[in-house]
Order: sequence, then C-alpha cells, then structure tokens
Amino acid sequence: MSDPTSHPGIVLVPRAAQRRVRWKNDGGWTTELAVWPEGASEFDWRVSVAEVDADCTFSHFPGVDRSILVLAGAGFDLHVDGEAPARLRLGGPAHAFSGDRSATCTLVGGPTRDFNVMSRRGRVRHALARSQAPTTLERRPGLTWVVYVAAGETTIAGLTAAAGDCVIFSKDVLGDMSPVALAGDLVLVRLEDA
Repeated sequence: MSDPTSHPGIVLVPRAAQRRVRWKNDGGWTTELAVWPEGASEFDWRVSVAEVDADCTFSHFPGVDRSILVLAGAGFDLHVDGEAPARLRLGGPAHAFSGDRSATCTLVGGPTRDFNVMSRRGRVRHALARSQAPTTLERRPGLTWVVYVAAGETTIAGLTAAAGDCVIFSKDVLGDMSPVALAGDLVLVRLEDA
C-alpha cells in the first residue's frame, strides 16, 4: 500500500495500481483494492470489487466474515447455507455473511459488479456502507478506513481521487488523528482491531 501520493497514514491507491485476480474458486475475477498485511499468505482483511457475469458459487473462506454491496448492474439474490435468501440490489444496503458457509448467487438482470470486504474473524471487525451525502470519518489508533470513489471525482484529505480509486487511512498513524470530512459517491469500509 505504499505510494508516492501518500501522506503519513494516508495512501491513495489509484485504479491503475490495483490488481485484477481470479477468484479463489476460479469462478470469476476480482480487483483487489487493498489487502492487509501486504504479501502475507493469510490476510487480516481484504477489500475488492468483483465482476459477476453469470450465476455462480462464491469462494469458501473459513474463519472470515464477509460483506457485499452492489456497485453496478441490477444485482443478485444471494443464497447462503442456513440463511434466508438476501436480495442485493443497486442502491441497497450491504449484506454480511460468514465465509464458512457455502454461498451462491442468481443474477436478476445481467452482469453485476459488487464491492466485497473480508476480515479474519477474531482479528478484525468490519462495516461496509455506501455514502452519497457529506460525512465525517472518525480517526483513532486501531481504526483503519478504506474509502472507495464509486463515481465522479473528489478530494479526500488533500488527495484528488477519481472513480475507481481508493484512499486508505491507516490505523497505525501517530500524530494528526482529526476527523476527515468527505463528500461524493463513496463506499466506506471501517476496519477495527478485534
């Protein structure tokens, strides 16, 4: 997550620097926006955007809590073992589920792009939401934020970010921990030490 366009504790990850990789089950593609720790064989958390082009089975991630939010397309119905089907639609809320359980999706109107957060249970807790109204991020030790620009362009903590870019506010920064004002069409990921 190091980048020349960073400030202490704040890193801009431009769309061009993000990695497109196959799903763990080889069933599709995802673009990794950020993963922690970088280069580790087992992540504490990962944030990505998946391309869902057909009805499919989601990858299995034991010990991982997951949340998903539709970014583009009509959406899908998510079928997680032991749960009632969840209707994920563009403009709707995120849905949280356990990576321990088998999950499949049925598209409702063609290909869909979705935003995914995965966090290792017992190490990190997460929350996922889309925000189109001005908001403020709380900053303190132990709390990381990933802010994804869903559409348009915005300035975040003095950094200009365009659609597809993300800005990471590290939990490990010392010094200025003042709240950060945000505006734009954004996806907000809160990651907190468990």
